[in-house]
Amino acid sequence: MEKTIYLDNASTTKVDLNVVKAMNEFFLEDYANYSSNNHFGKKIKNEVEKARKKIANHIEAEENEIIFTTGGTESNNLAIKGLAYANPKKKHIITSEIEHPSVLEVCKMLEKKGYSVDYVGVNKEGLVDVKEIKSKIREDTLVVSIMHVNNEIGTIQPIEEIGRICREKRVYFHTDAVQSFKKIDIDVSKTNIDLLSVSGHKINGPKGIGFLYVKNGIKIEPLIEGGGQENNLRSGTINSPGIIGLSSALDIEIDKNEVKNSRDELLLELLKIPGTRLNGSREKRIYNNINVSFFGIEGGDLVDELGKKGIYISTGSACSSSKLNESYVLKAIKADPLYIHGSIRLTIDKLTKKEIDFVAENLKESVKKLRELSPFKLELNKMEMKNG
Repeated sequence: MEKTIYLDNASTTKVDLNVVKAMNEFFLEDYANYSSNNHFGKKIKNEVEKARKKIANHIEAEENEIIFTTGGTESNNLAIKGLAYANPKKKHIITSEIEHPSVLEVCKMLEKKGYSVDYVGVNKEGLVDVKEIKSKIREDTLVVSIMHVNNEIGTIQPIEEIGRICREKRVYFHTDAVQSFKKIDIDVSKTNIDLLSVSGHKINGPKGIGFLYVKNGIKIEPLIEGGGQENNLRSGTINSPGIIGLSSALDIEIDKNEVKNSRDELLLELLKIPGTRLNGSREKRIYNNINVSFFGIEGGDLVDELGKKGIYISTGSACSSSKLNESYVLKAIKADPLYIHGSIRLTIDKLTKKEIDFVAENLKESVKKLRELSPFKLELNKMEMKNG
């Protein structure tokens, strides 16, 4: 079987072998229920609490502030709905137009229940205007929810500034840190974050595990009733193997500069293709993300063409691809419609020079092939002549 080149790490990552080994022990040997009051159960509880403390330390939090969930989507739901249910007099929410669907859909649901939601726009780089957020805060504002790093275009938002404003205005601040956790250092105290969402499978950990950080003193209501696990905020049998896997993933060392250099080298080659545009910020961008658009072709066709060569990319968010044909994120940054449909996302782990050349060569060939079939071929020729 030919070697595959996986460039869809923003969707999910390969579980690290050391993570698998650590988890296997809790599947096959230390498999008791965390909540059991026998010696076996207490042993598991002790190991899980060690993992909780390790995870808390990673973001400078207290261990009782970490609530384990199934991942980012549940954490985002618990954060926003939990705050809303616990603070029924606060009926106003501020978020951005480019949040993850698990934030946007919750806000739309709450609007149907009488909440007012302000969806702040972004500039052409995908950055929110902090002054606009500040101007929209009202007496009845419950929470400002702005993601740390966008899952499609990789833009890094100024969460420290937003957190400072929220603290001054006495408004809760929630951030979806699914794409930034472990890639960017986060100190929840310094950034004035009240609630933070994380998913394990984005950092070479297992699927089905994540957590919500909830600052001590903040009241939220649970979404799941039952045995009262996780400080009565998330009932259900504790996923001990998943928690151990998430904790173990923190030990994986990644040379961020090496990944960034590979990313930049590949991006340079892609931008040599006529009719190509980079989406999002060039500078304020997570180090492993490339999101580019090619004039006049369909990104989905490009995904299929590269897949035949063993190169796996995506057209955008895996969580919204089944629902949306056109990226709402690219529409928000006012990308040209003929470029939006030709957008792809490459999120890399690490690449050799040989792999970079292989990906670039096949992308160039595939774009050329698809453009030969495109009804917009004439417009591209005119554009090239104008630019030339």
